[in-house]
Amino acid sequence: MTAKLTNAQIAWRAAQDIPDGAYVNLGIGFPEMVAKFKPKGREVIYHTENGILGFGEAPPAGEEDWDLINAGKKPVTLKPGASFFHHADSFAMVRGGHLDVAILGAYEVAENGDLANWSTGPGSVPAVGGAMDLVHGARRVAVITDHVTKDGRPKLVRKCSLPLTGVGCVTTVYTSLAVVDIVNARFVLREKLPGMGLDELQGLTGATLTVDGDVKDLIVPEV
Repeated sequence: MTAKLTNAQIAWRAAQDIPDGAYVNLGIGFPEMVAKFKPKGREVIYHTENGILGFGEAPPAGEEDWDLINAGKKPVTLKPGASFFHHADSFAMVRGGHLDVAILGAYEVAENGDLANWSTGPGSVPAVGGAMDLVHGARRVAVITDHVTKDGRPKLVRKCSLPLTGVGCVTTVYTSLAVVDIVNARFVLREKLPGMGLDELQGLTGATLTVDGDVKDLIVPEV
């Protein structure tokens, strides 16, 4: 298989599509990395469910302030104008439709936009967090993920087999191999690694990839 993007490179690519002035929530874990890659000259206001608006990337090692953490209990820095508020107020922002973008991880994404990202099934440790609110409160929901599981099974599928986080909520998936939009319950391929053929990519995808217009090369710097 063609060499895939690293998690940092996937996060970088997703960050490039965040519009100037957007209010954005980053999911716990891998999506938190997106905060490192805000494009220069663009203002992005990051929100976290535990009650911060306007945080920045993680501080350098040794400079952490453990009173300043995100929902994943990771230390963050603050941007000028940052604010703090009650957990309930933070969720009111989510549920009230005040977030422009939510970027989340995934176990599975279906071609109709269904998302499964909180449970791997019986015997797993459930971790819903704020995701069920975010997928229905944010105006746009993007997913960042490896294209396949550790054992090589597709994560982009015709229908999710795992418990759902949200129905028909995902608009774009940024993977280690491609950028895929979800349009009219179809996976529409927008970008793919330049060294990867369409047939190879389709073989690693659990539903049909539709080509609608030019498919661009997925070019990402070393980060």
